[in-house]
Amino acid sequence: MKTPSERIKELGLQLPPAPPPAGLYKPVLVVDNFLYVSGQGPMMSDGSLYKGRVGDNLSLEQGKEGARHVGLTMLSTIITHFGDIDRIKRLVKTLGMVNSRPDFGNQPLVINGFSELMADVFGSDNGVGVRSAVGMILPGGIAVEIEAMFELHK
Repeated sequence: MKTPSERIKELGLQLPPAPPPAGLYKPVLVVDNFLYVSGQGPMMSDGSLYKGRVGDNLSLEQGKEGARHVGLTMLSTIITHFGDIDRIKRLVKTLGMVNSRPDFGNQPLVINGFSELMADVFGSDNGVGVRSAVGMILPGGIAVEIEAMFELHK
């Protein structure tokens, strides 16, 4: 079985720069055997943010692409602020927030863009955890924000 870092290389993933904190918080925090990652937005490789509102000026597929960008951003944040991504055993919990119209009801399908990437990197079992997906207004007009919790190898 390949390590997450080997899978990132094999998949040819281009990680964006890790964003600096946008307030008074830690990007990552380790407590006991868990790595908590603060809410991440969809950072593009040029440092800009993927913005828009699903069901308004973004389609479901564009929202899903935004969620995938959040996954790439999160991987970059983990590597930058935690270090060895191969110390991650599995994804435990995902909270996905979608900037969407009130009448848009497919937030789980949008967050699949993140979940599919995590399954590709950490494996079909270890890359899939419990999950929530909700719609809301997000800061700066970003399309998607996701926070996650990972279990670390002992």
